[in-house]
Amino acid sequence: MPSISYKKAGVDIDKADSFISGIKPLLRSTMRPEVLGQIGGFSGFFKPRLGRMKSPVLVSSTDGVGTKLLIADLQDRHDTIGIDLVAMCVNDVVVTGAEPLFFLDYIAVGSLDPGRLHEVMKGITEGCRQAGCAVTGGETAELPGMYAGKKMDLAGFCVGLVDQSKIINGRTCRRGDVLVGLASSGLHSNGFSLVRKVFSVDELKGEIGREVLKPTSIYVGPLLGLVKRVKVKAMAHITGGGLLDNLPRVLPADLGADIRISSWSVPALFRTIQDRGSVEEREMFRTFNMGVGMVVAVSRRSLSKTLDYLNEQGVPSWEIGEITAGCHEVKLIER
Repeated sequence: MPSISYKKAGVDIDKADSFISGIKPLLRSTMRPEVLGQIGGFSGFFKPRLGRMKSPVLVSSTDGVGTKLLIADLQDRHDTIGIDLVAMCVNDVVVTGAEPLFFLDYIAVGSLDPGRLHEVMKGITEGCRQAGCAVTGGETAELPGMYAGKKMDLAGFCVGLVDQSKIINGRTCRRGDVLVGLASSGLHSNGFSLVRKVFSVDELKGEIGREVLKPTSIYVGPLLGLVKRVKVKAMAHITGGGLLDNLPRVLPADLGADIRISSWSVPALFRTIQDRGSVEEREMFRTFNMGVGMVVAVSRRSLSKTLDYLNEQGVPSWEIGEITAGCHEVKLIER
């Protein structure tokens, strides 16, 4: 039997080492003062500043970007998908009132393509800069036999910090509180299996593909600023499940919500998907964000200040509904 090597079996360690060396400048651009040690160790070190908190609590989240990766492959553009990866994690952390501190990534590929992976890391580090968190480590796994050719999958992990007394979890929500919707940048990172059923491959290689590939909005900065200015009672990141499933996750069991769908203009892309696929209205609102990527609950007396601040921060926002007494569900109101 002729001699065999790991490289001949499909795993190129030298190429992986070269890739890691090449992304170190990107990783350094995300550093915070609390990061200890050097890039490339077995673990990342982070020494949090706890003195400003009476009862510090760590908050963690993990997520991926799903089949949006397939659109990136069709477009042969991978410099924004990393922003999506970070956004899906840090947006989940910030809704608790926590500040994202550090982020780790996991990239699994069939065959290492250093250029493509460098583009992915450009997006990850850009997302972390937007969120103010450091990339403290990651893993790139070459898995021939599990992934065909250059196919890949991504996962992200984020840890944040909040004082226990300042955790936002919906416990102070009351009937009559108002719901403020923050504009999404587009589809964000959910519903792409349906999108791929509605549009042809040629369409997804063209302008439609560029439109749906827009990266997920990162709301960390505006929301951390908002919680310092008004009493925020609840926040919901509108991901898979849309407004219908995500809002109840942050409401007490005896409360529901009415959403007035005429209170903002649903972007044309969502209506195109709906028309092309003959998708029912409720199914659309349970699959996509429909133009609202985040929802914040505040008292009515805080509404004006909330809207003014968010719009000043460049995040178009609207009063989209209110919290109601009810059976822990969201109702869509036409008026």
